[in-house]
Amino acid sequence: MNDNHQGNGINPEYKERGRQSVVTLSPCHPVTLSPCHPVSLSASFAWCERLARRQAGNFYHAFRLLPTAQRRAMCALYAFMRVADDLTDGPEALAEKSQSLEDWRRQFDAALAGVYYHPLHPAFHHTVEHYGIPRCYLDDVLDGVGMDLDTDRYDTFADLYRYCYRVASAVGLACIHIWGFREERAKAYAESAGIALQLTNILRDLGEDAGRGRVYLPREDLERFGYSVADLEQGRRDGRFRDLMRFQVERAREYYDAAAPLADFLTPAGRSVFLVMLRTYRGLLEAIVRCDYDVFNRPVRLSRWRKLWLAVQVLPLRWGWGNF
Repeated sequence: MNDNHQGNGINPEYKERGRQSVVTLSPCHPVTLSPCHPVSLSASFAWCERLARRQAGNFYHAFRLLPTAQRRAMCALYAFMRVADDLTDGPEALAEKSQSLEDWRRQFDAALAGVYYHPLHPAFHHTVEHYGIPRCYLDDVLDGVGMDLDTDRYDTFADLYRYCYRVASAVGLACIHIWGFREERAKAYAESAGIALQLTNILRDLGEDAGRGRVYLPREDLERFGYSVADLEQGRRDGRFRDLMRFQVERAREYYDAAAPLADFLTPAGRSVFLVMLRTYRGLLEAIVRCDYDVFNRPVRLSRWRKLWLAVQVLPLRWGWGNF
C-alpha cells in the first residue's frame, strides 16, 4: 500500500461536515481534525502519532523504542482504540454513547473495506492488513468498550476476567503481531500481560471509578473481606481495605509473573517495548503498595525520570545486543 492509497475514498457524508470536524477525546482535550478529503497514508499516520504523543501517557515512551514503521503502526492501533474508548466516557446520555459506539463499529467495517470516515482510518487499515492483525481481537476490544456502557458491577473474577481480556489482552494480542513473535504459546503470555496491566489500572483508578459509579472489584472479593461498595464510594481505607488490596495486588503479581516469558518469543525491538510496558505497570502496582494503598487521595504514577530510565535500560535489547 503506497502513501497515496485512498481505498475507495472518503465517505461523502464525512466530506459534507465542512472544513473542520471536532471529536472530543476527553473533556479537557478536544482534538480538531483536519479536512479529510482526501487523507494520504502519511497524513493519517501523522494524525495518529500526534494523538498518541499527546494522550498515550505510559505507552508512547515505549512506542518510541520501535523502528519507525512499527512505531507508526502502534500509534494507529492506539488511536483507533482511544477514540472508541472516549466515545463511551463522555458526558453524553447513555443512548447517545451507545449509538456513537455502534456508528464507530460500522465505520470500522467500512475502513477495513477501504472506505474511510475518519483521518485515522487509512493508517489503521494499512496496519491491520500489513501486520495481519486478526479481526477477532479488534472486535473483542470494541465489545469490551461496550461493556462499560451496560456493566458497572462484576460478581466474580471470571466475569471481570472477561472484561479485562477484551479491553487489554486483546490489545496485547494485536500488538504482538506488530512487534513480531514466534510460536503460538506467545499468545497465552500476551493474554496474561493484558490481564496484569488491566488489573493494575483498576487498582490505580479505584477511587475515580467509584466516583463515577463503576466498581470493577468483584462482589465475591468485597464480600470475602467484609468491605462494601458504600465503603469504597466513601474512600474508607481501613484494615479490611488493606487486606482486600493485598489480595488484589498478589493476584496481579501472579499475572505479571505469568506474562514475563513473552519477552523470549518477541523480536528484539518487540521485546524492548514489551519489557518497558510491563515494568512500567508493575512499577505502578508496587507504587500502590508503597503508598499504603492510598488510591483515593492522590494519583499513583511513576515519575518521568523513572519511565525514562526504564526505556534506557532496554536499549541494548532494542539493538539486539543481548538479554536483560
